Amino acid sequence: MSGAGPVEPGEGTHAWDDTDTRAWDETDMPRPPGRPRDRLARRYHRHRRAVLGCAAALAVLAGSGYLYAGRPRQPTPPPPPYPVQVVDLVYLDAVPGPGGAEPGDFSFAVLLSVRSGRPVTVTRLAQPYDGLAMTSSPAAPFQTKSHSARKIIVTLRVTECEKAPRNLGLPFLNVTLRNARAIQAHSFILGSRYAQDLSQALQAACDQDSG
Repeated sequence: MSGAGPVEPGEGTHAWDDTDTRAWDETDMPRPPGRPRDRLARRYHRHRRAVLGCAAALAVLAGSGYLYAGRPRQPTPPPPPYPVQVVDLVYLDAVPGPGGAEPGDFSFAVLLSVRSGRPVTVTRLAQPYDGLAMTSSPAAPFQTKSHSARKIIVTLRVTECEKAPRNLGLPFLNVTLRNARAIQAHSFILGSRYAQDLSQALQAACDQDSG
């Protein structure tokens, strides 16, 4: 007998029945472990505002540093001048000696002026010749401000005529000056009129002493 009929399931098998079919849901499938890049992305999204804020702050700091480094630099102010460069000392004239002056004293006036810069202090005022003693009014140390002048009365006294100079050509005074820059000792030549007045005073004092 021949004919076509339903296929019988083999041993150990059963027919595929629609009732046994179960739809597979993607949610039922196990998920692979997340990759490191995915975890970093999720962290970035969670902390996005903080990351952007830090990046903006770093950009501002970098820009500020660039502007600070590239700003025009102020030139360094020049140092103050040396005191000798701004001080003048000139001879004015012979003056009567102060009260109680002894015979043979020679007093004269000089003018010390400071042209510019910081105040200048006279720390020492002296004459270089043996046989003479010297005093001044005001006595050192004293200060003179910039753009001003000070009159100084100098009195010379003969102590030993044998050592006193005669026929002076270019007599001078030794002055030690100090300002904010330096301390300097300088010899100021007071000119021919001072030389003449001093020579006459010394000659008169020593002639009177010998007589």
